[in-house]
Amino acid sequence: MLNLFLPSEHVKSIFAITPEQLKEKGIKGIITDLDNTLVEWDRPNATPKLIEWFDEMRKNDILVTIVSNNNEQRVKSFSDPLGIPFIFQARKPMTKAFRKAIKQMGLKREEAVVIGDQLLTDVFGGNRGGFHTILVVPVAKTDGFFTKFNRKIERRILNFFRKKGMINWEDSL
Repeated sequence: MLNLFLPSEHVKSIFAITPEQLKEKGIKGIITDLDNTLVEWDRPNATPKLIEWFDEMRKNDILVTIVSNNNEQRVKSFSDPLGIPFIFQARKPMTKAFRKAIKQMGLKREEAVVIGDQLLTDVFGGNRGGFHTILVVPVAKTDGFFTKFNRKIERRILNFFRKKGMINWEDSL
């Protein structure tokens, strides 16, 4: 059960993920969280560097869908200017939104990766859905109310994995 919280990979930021690496794994689509994965939870728009990253994915025929637990206004106002499809109020770690995302992209589960900054929502939900999961270090050092609570639990889980030798990175959430 606890292994469902173990990500397939861990990277310092979304920018460490390249189209070449994804294609090597047979990945054709990205299901990504928004807040603290792509930008700080309180930043309304994409940064120039993030826009470049999205463009690079597009040029390499990697589809992207944002799947967020946040409300429609937040996710829509971020995604629409970029022309990126999104699912709001996803209720992660439930798997319904992940299944909806791959259906919209026209992909199979093994052709998509789930990227996020939280073990309890993104990684757990992605693993439950049978996806390859990538945990990123949160963009911001601050969190919203519910996320602060989740981070405390995540630190305990990560410490357990460290003690068991199941992870070897040092970046803490």
